[in-house]
Amino acid sequence: MNPTNDKTALGHRWIADILRRNWDPIGADTRPQEFDAYVTEVEHLIGTRSSPRQLAEYLVQVETTRLGYRDTDPKMLVPVARKLLRLNVASGDDEPAA
Repeated sequence: MNPTNDKTALGHRWIADILRRNWDPIGADTRPQEFDAYVTEVEHLIGTRSSPRQLAEYLVQVETTRLGYRDTDPKMLVPVARKLLRLNVASGDDEPAA
């Protein structure tokens, strides 16, 4: 594996770890492929420099449209989004910013 792929895989693991610890409405261990798809989309959103609000709204969208949850307020997920954005996984640095 080349260094770029190593960094990408490491960033993916960091994102997955934060989501498992702070946002896991489906049970990542019971539905790993579905959870991995959410991690990949979050990784993309980080790479496009989304705001914390935009990232939180994506998580709410997953909860409401895909999982059938109701009444999730994006404000509740902004702290999780900020943690994710601090990772700075798209920067190419060897270490996360957080």
